[in-house]
Amino acid sequence: MRDETIAGFLARLAARSAAPGGGATGALHAAQAAALLAMVARFSDGPRHDAEVVGRVRAAADGLADEALELAEADSAAFEKVTLAYQLPKDTPEDKAARSQAIAEALGGAARPPADLMSAAVRLAGLAEDLLPAANRNVISDIAAAAAAIGAAAVTAQVNIEANIAGIKDEALIAELSGIAAQADGVADRASRVIVAVCEEIVR
Repeated sequence: MRDETIAGFLARLAARSAAPGGGATGALHAAQAAALLAMVARFSDGPRHDAEVVGRVRAAADGLADEALELAEADSAAFEKVTLAYQLPKDTPEDKAARSQAIAEALGGAARPPADLMSAAVRLAGLAEDLLPAANRNVISDIAAAAAAIGAAAVTAQVNIEANIAGIKDEALIAELSGIAAQADGVADRASRVIVAVCEEIVR
């Protein structure tokens, strides 16, 4: 996926196949947001800007762009394991029990990439908030674009976590994942506030 053309990825996304799907696209929302923030930081390197904030955001955003790409690939790989689990035989009671357990374990694994994506979205929201007051005002619309992508990443992560929870049997894991999914509203609200702040400044 990392070295795939955009057209090639979209063709695979549109195909009738289990992966890539929403989870991978959610991670790519985060990757694009991180890249946009890194770009704005690089345009904000003059003496009029806060070098400490800009440098910190640039480094963190570069790292998160790479991390998000890894999550997109991990999500596709994890979902393929879910697909394989559902294909296990169910002819006997023993087969059914083994299949059920395999599905639950695969779903638990499939919930991990979106849970990690939520963490990335939280960090990206913080970077957008930090960068906005320090940024080159000529490119703050790109911070709003990044914020929109951050919100999309968080909501996508929430939906995919909750979709996987339905088949998980481990109560402790369910509680952990539910708590992570619940962070989406906060991230989306923070992203929305950044967008509003940018729009208000643009129309002054």
